[in-house]
Amino acid sequence: EGISSDIISGINFVPPNTGITLQEQGTLYKEFRMKFGPTGHYGAHATAMTGVYTGENLNINANPQYPTIFELYRKHNSPSMSAKNAWWVSNSLGAYAHLNYSTYTGYGPDYGANYIQPASIISPKGFDNLGNSRVYSSTEEEKINALRGFCDSHFSSQYNGAANSITNTEEDKIEIESFINQCFIEAAAGQFNDPWGIGEGLYNNDMQTVHFAEKIIQEYTPELLVVNMQDVDIAHSNFTLYANNIQKADYALAHLWETIQSTPGMMNDTILITMPEHGRNQDGNGLYDSYGREALDHTNDDYSREIFSLILGPSNVVVQDQVFSQEKGESIDIVPTIADILGFDNDIPGGLLTGTVLNDSFY
Repeated sequence: EGISSDIISGINFVPPNTGITLQEQGTLYKEFRMKFGPTGHYGAHATAMTGVYTGENLNINANPQYPTIFELYRKHNSPSMSAKNAWWVSNSLGAYAHLNYSTYTGYGPDYGANYIQPASIISPKGFDNLGNSRVYSSTEEEKINALRGFCDSHFSSQYNGAANSITNTEEDKIEIESFINQCFIEAAAGQFNDPWGIGEGLYNNDMQTVHFAEKIIQEYTPELLVVNMQDVDIAHSNFTLYANNIQKADYALAHLWETIQSTPGMMNDTILITMPEHGRNQDGNGLYDSYGREALDHTNDDYSREIFSLILGPSNVVVQDQVFSQEKGESIDIVPTIADILGFDNDIPGGLLTGTVLNDSFY
């Protein structure tokens, strides 16, 4: 749908799509639902990434109670996959860093994903603080290792960072460190300012987040990658900027799909699933922008549960240009659908997931 004429002058338009639309390359569920649980950002993200609705007792300062898609993927795949093959990339920090693994017995950090929030880290300032690291002498390194060994042996695992975070193999650590350092160098040289050539005035944090995800795709061709875009949350205070950022998010999604379809090892062998974590209230919150549009929150009314889902993939796998306009599908269906796609659904313990596979999307 087009932008309303009353706010069109407040929109900084991205370059128009000149090819086939995303909708034509997959299946669109126009009336998807987040049926239960609080419609806050963290809880709705947790629902999408665990396949289990959250309750009112949700703790946003803790890891989710049920296994995330990363843990299910890494534990139940055969052979098991390393953390280098599973990534979680978010626009903002806060509680989102907790979503790479859960507290569920038998799962946890051993099966988590590599997590990064590039918008605040991969930048010239980030390079100054993290990328431009000090080089220690061999004597200094010996002292550091001795101190680390002392701390590791005298504190319980509760305070042992390695026991409470995901672990990469030494080989993977070196490879990932080299990758991150190269990104720091590129950011310091300004290559992250407008890598898509659309103009720095249009480029926002969502686009930077997606760009970093594209770097991961080109470097590792991961089998499981989750990315979120958060700039649309300006809707709480400014509806016109909300609409502005929606069309930027659309552009970023199309750019991500284009990258996937031009990357060897990913092209014509990847399925991309898109879904907002929640909707927006029907009624405004009393805050009006300069165009007279009222801002919108998401506080558990029926409209805040109305979402959509778009599933893209190869034309011989995903049904193309298919649209479901009636209510169909829930946010808890995404995890079992991914498990089915990647072939580990039958190994997940019974009763852990209550959603269903979105079979109508596939041939």
